[in-house]
Amino acid sequence: MDGLVMTGQLLLGLSILIILHEAGHFFAARAFGIRVEKFYLFFDAWGFKLFSFNYKGCEYGIGWLPLGGYVKISGMIDESMDTEQLAGPPEPWEFRSKPAWQRLIVMLGGVTVNIVLGIFIFWMLTLKNGETFIPNDKLPDGIAPGLIGKEIGLQTGDRITAVNGKPIVRFDELTSSKVLLGNSELSVVRGSEIKTIQVPGNILEKVSDLGIGQFVEPRVKLSGIVQVAPGGNAEKAGLQVGDSILAVNSKPIVFYDEFKSEVQANKNKVVALSLVRENKTLEIQTQVAEDGTIGIAIPQYFNVPIETVEYGFIGSLPVGASKAWGSFMDNAKGLGKVATGQVKANKAFTGPIGIATMFGGTVNWVKFWSLVGLLSMALALMNLLPIPALDGGHAVFLLIEMIKGKPLGDKFMERAQMVGFVILVSLMVFVFGSDILKHVIN
Repeated sequence: MDGLVMTGQLLLGLSILIILHEAGHFFAARAFGIRVEKFYLFFDAWGFKLFSFNYKGCEYGIGWLPLGGYVKISGMIDESMDTEQLAGPPEPWEFRSKPAWQRLIVMLGGVTVNIVLGIFIFWMLTLKNGETFIPNDKLPDGIAPGLIGKEIGLQTGDRITAVNGKPIVRFDELTSSKVLLGNSELSVVRGSEIKTIQVPGNILEKVSDLGIGQFVEPRVKLSGIVQVAPGGNAEKAGLQVGDSILAVNSKPIVFYDEFKSEVQANKNKVVALSLVRENKTLEIQTQVAEDGTIGIAIPQYFNVPIETVEYGFIGSLPVGASKAWGSFMDNAKGLGKVATGQVKANKAFTGPIGIATMFGGTVNWVKFWSLVGLLSMALALMNLLPIPALDGGHAVFLLIEMIKGKPLGDKFMERAQMVGFVILVSLMVFVFGSDILKHVIN
């Protein structure tokens, strides 16, 4: 059932993004009197389609191959490689007969809609929910670094006060792009000393492998058990909701990270838990599973201070726009990391399986629209890449035409589209393959 919910959310999210992206091209073309022959959600490869109808000279439909969508614009060499219509003289309603500046607007119509959509989604989410965060200066016990954090020199109880010299107001800034994109500097208060910790350029790869929890988390005191997994080791041992754990193998436990560390150090072993139940002290032994868990849920952020800032209709717009633009720039910087070899491509890119996993097996509309907003900005960036067959590639050729004063030849455009098609297919195969391999291994 979880898989169906994930798939359904993925298809719904992608459908929204594809339809609106292609609508950007469609309405821009129509505004300049250019004929649009087809408008498809998903590809009708080899002529197979799930559904179609004709309205005012345009065929609207749903293809069977969910790898994107397209609008077929008359008089344009695109990924369909239909060059027959170019054999005759240009018609006034064709793409090729229009001025270069109009064609450029048509090609950038999809990207423009994606950016506007991303801003609108983050605007509305900010208006409805405000911003909830953990104030960094209200964590008296500092941080609990994971394997990655310890590797770069962080220690339990450190208080990270600044990134690249700028004070940290919100704890989630430590897990934002300005840190995770690497080559950044953390100012750390350790006891009475102030230290500087360098974050390496490849930290994103390690976070991709081990998870963000292995970088840094707030250090919080251990709370009582709120859930015991049915049939798990904890239930078999007799642990109950409300139990408060005091020690593991006679080692006193105060903080959540101490409990997690001690249990994970005893994978596939039996541990002795000292706990309090209804004012009585008990000793219970339980088996630790291979993944370092015993089958209980304890609130990780128990008693962590939470603050919420609410915004009005106008005030939420710049905040939402900043979030949208920030995600766009984060993706651009991430691509730069891949291009310079600081981050491996298979660590940076996520395919449909990974995206579906992000949506999750339950429907949470705030999470759903947040992901759609992020994907909208990512789609805008990817389409701006100067690869033939993408909007960015078409835009580059049109800019060259505007500088030269005459269009590039049809033969050149055909070959460029073929090269672009090969590049895109290769990228898709790589991303899909990495996605599948990543989830098979995990």
